[in-house]
Amino acid sequence: MPLILQIDTATDYAGVGLSQEGELIAKEEEIHQKNHASFLHVAIQNVLNKSNKTLNEIDAIAVTGGPGSYTGIRVGLSSAKGICYALNKPLIVMNTLQVIAAAALAEAVKQDILPKTDFRLYPMIDARRMEVFGGIYNPELYPTQETTAFILDDAFFSSLKKDEFMLFCGNGSAKINKLQLSHANVVIQSQHTVNQMVELSERAFLDQNFSDIAYTEPIYVKEFYNTQH
Repeated sequence: MPLILQIDTATDYAGVGLSQEGELIAKEEEIHQKNHASFLHVAIQNVLNKSNKTLNEIDAIAVTGGPGSYTGIRVGLSSAKGICYALNKPLIVMNTLQVIAAAALAEAVKQDILPKTDFRLYPMIDARRMEVFGGIYNPELYPTQETTAFILDDAFFSSLKKDEFMLFCGNGSAKINKLQLSHANVVIQSQHTVNQMVELSERAFLDQNFSDIAYTEPIYVKEFYNTQH
């Protein structure tokens, strides 16, 4: 199995991990990170030291490319692209919402609250006031709706299918008034980490789903959005 460097600085959480054989062999993380740049390069060196590996041994680099904090996305993606370019390694860019959905799915399994019928995951990232960045994912964590920014208003809830079980997750879902939810919807609190990137990045590696280092752009959704105020 590939040796993959995992980088996530797209939100307040920041994490760096090194995975092999489907497991993290080393990681560094900050739950309330406000200075992604200073954390990132030290963390990369630390996980390499912990695992007795070098950057040359890495098979690929996976990074959350957004949505999220404008600054955090830029720091993570530019660093990942720089290492890939210098060492001629493939780049795997992941949607932050997919990683959030993976964390929520694991938590739902742990709590034994998944429905017996078909369901969708709806990860959301807080975008100030009642706006969020969101997207819909199926149980296999493939997107079924394009990532977009929208308002959590009555029109949004009216647009949801009444008979489709929806699992809302991510910090944006905290804005949901539970009185607006039907019996087919639930909000689950879970914090994503680099752990959830492992299976997704290995799947991308095996599928050769690599991003173009020169032309890959961050998934901003809205330009110059920044969670750090």
